[in-house]
Amino acid sequence: MRTSRRRREFLIATSAVAVQASLGAGCASRRTVVRGACHHDCADTCAWRTTVDDGRVVAFEGDPDHPFTRGRLCARMSGYPDDLVFSSHRLLYPQRRVGKKGEGRFERVSWDEALDDVARRLKAIVAEHGPTAVLPYSYAGTEGKIQGRALSDRFFVRLGASRLQRDICGSAAHSGLEAVLGTSTAMLPSDLAHSRLILVWGANPAVSNEHGWDFALEAKRQGARIVVVDPLRSRTVQDADQHVQPIPGTDAALALGLMQVIVAEGLHDADYVAKHTLGFDALRARLADFAPARVAAITGLAVEEIVALARAYATTRPAALRLMIGMEHHANGSSLYRALAGLPALVGAWRLRGGGLVEFSDAHFDGVLNRKAFDVGRQEDETIRSFNMVQLGQALTDKALAPPIHALFVYNSNPAAIAPNQNLVLRGLRREDLFTVVIEQQLTDSARHADYVFPATTQLEHLDLLTSWGHEYLSLNLPAIPPRGEARPNTEFFRGLAGRMGYTEPHLFETDEQMVKGLLDSRHPYLGGVTYDQLRERGWVRLAVPDPWLPFADGGFKTASGKCEFFSASLQAQGFDPLPGYVPPPPAGRYPLALLTTKSTRHFNNTSHAGEARPRRAEGEPRLQMHADDAAARGITDGDPVRVVNERGTMALRAAVKGGIRQGVVSLPQGYWPSLLPGGSSANALTPDGLSDRGGGGDFHDARVEVEKA
Repeated sequence: MRTSRRRREFLIATSAVAVQASLGAGCASRRTVVRGACHHDCADTCAWRTTVDDGRVVAFEGDPDHPFTRGRLCARMSGYPDDLVFSSHRLLYPQRRVGKKGEGRFERVSWDEALDDVARRLKAIVAEHGPTAVLPYSYAGTEGKIQGRALSDRFFVRLGASRLQRDICGSAAHSGLEAVLGTSTAMLPSDLAHSRLILVWGANPAVSNEHGWDFALEAKRQGARIVVVDPLRSRTVQDADQHVQPIPGTDAALALGLMQVIVAEGLHDADYVAKHTLGFDALRARLADFAPARVAAITGLAVEEIVALARAYATTRPAALRLMIGMEHHANGSSLYRALAGLPALVGAWRLRGGGLVEFSDAHFDGVLNRKAFDVGRQEDETIRSFNMVQLGQALTDKALAPPIHALFVYNSNPAAIAPNQNLVLRGLRREDLFTVVIEQQLTDSARHADYVFPATTQLEHLDLLTSWGHEYLSLNLPAIPPRGEARPNTEFFRGLAGRMGYTEPHLFETDEQMVKGLLDSRHPYLGGVTYDQLRERGWVRLAVPDPWLPFADGGFKTASGKCEFFSASLQAQGFDPLPGYVPPPPAGRYPLALLTTKSTRHFNNTSHAGEARPRRAEGEPRLQMHADDAAARGITDGDPVRVVNERGTMALRAAVKGGIRQGVVSLPQGYWPSLLPGGSSANALTPDGLSDRGGGGDFHDARVEVEKA
């Protein structure tokens, strides 16, 4: 620790003048607290404070005044300065490939030389094959409004590149909820503190939503019951009073089975249903097909367990459903969420604070920020072809594609590790005729396949504005230190490339501060007149959402009818079942075990931080969780080396034979880099790249495998 601190202090002290520029005049030789916020793909969007003393970072901590962060950072971020910002593995200079793709052999070049060559090669590709031969690939490596996609969207629209459907997470769930509620934003997550029953369904918020989960634990301390529906014994189950373990992909049948018991026993809120829902009679007829005995056979649960859960949910007030996005990753993912979305209206849970459904909260920000000026140049031409990011491997290897993808730009993502059907993705990334540019902070598995890698700044080194999909607070992230080495913000890369392409449109060259100020130039009442200067001083602000927030206490759903739509005429017109139903998961086929790849690592966020030694040591090696009976049938004991195989790939690791997992199901943690694991494969070597029924999400959790003792 002493060596790391001295090294960090030296690096920052050598750029003291730049520190003064980023923090404002007059900050030299005195302690300054710089406000910021976490950029990760996480519901919590924590606020933090970085203390800089005479150009040295001396403290990094959660903001104690922020009502969600409450002064605590998660295990992923508590060591962020040492783990990543000042890591010896930081990319600090532009790099040009000199070895084979994937080897990770590069030479240092200047920014000017690298950008000039990228522009030259990009122009040549466009001239020969047309602009759709270029594909951007990005996601939520940063959720900041500016460093996320602000200028990159403008650049690729100007270029006329192929479009990317960024639907890998959330879109299937949203489509299911929106079909019933008209929105995926309902309860405030903090209102879980008022719930008396919290039904966590297909989610692990104790790991993936730590700060939001505090409100559920607060409710438990006041006497609330927590029930978790999950085939696995997750970290969240340790906080629960009851664990319900259905067969993966059968959740819609379970939801309909609960509804059947509630309606059959007259436990539904007949007044609320009559006033504020649409299609109840048709739903009741559908529920006749989901008697407890049939649902038990589908889900693998006991009849008594189904009936008891239905009664508890209907008679405990207020009751809340806590959903996130893990359960959507099935071919029937949208249908699962659609079935669940009707439960709160059926029992009138929306009437009370602490009752209803919690998923995302990002719709609170709709219309709050001034998107009119911000979105100049970002409107895509929908006649241009698009590719779903779930199916990157297909896009890069499809020989019939006209034109093929000849240039790939990767930023805010690591597709070699996060994309499903990993071996197909790697085959595409290794094409010698594919020109690949990666903007990164470390030499990730994706960056190892690049022709050029450009060093990106970290959250301590650039300006950004952050909304949240897990609470109602808007945050400004200020740079606490100057960029290390020659790292530059994503926006600066696209400004530089736009100039070299000969583009002159002013919206391609706006500064980060101009874009932030433009977003804040809004008169929306939720923003409360907060200005850029005020936000610089305060760091964050709560949107002026009404308190208490009871969005559907008196109906007012966001659907076309204004009601909770058990029956959807809109879906019927599109050829879909107008009622919630159950679509079975794909049959087992050749591989008998269902594989769930889970977001269960506490020291990685997706693949972020997984390249660093300390987080990897803290997390430990990945293990394959197996039921004891499944292990015994294969001669496997706890700790044995095993091979997990299917038609897409193989992964080598050790088995963890333990209780808490359903028989017939195995589980792997996601987030590990393939290049750092035995055999060069991670969990996504086994996952399919099909799409969900609606919304465009992936079907990762429909993977089937066999396990062999190595």
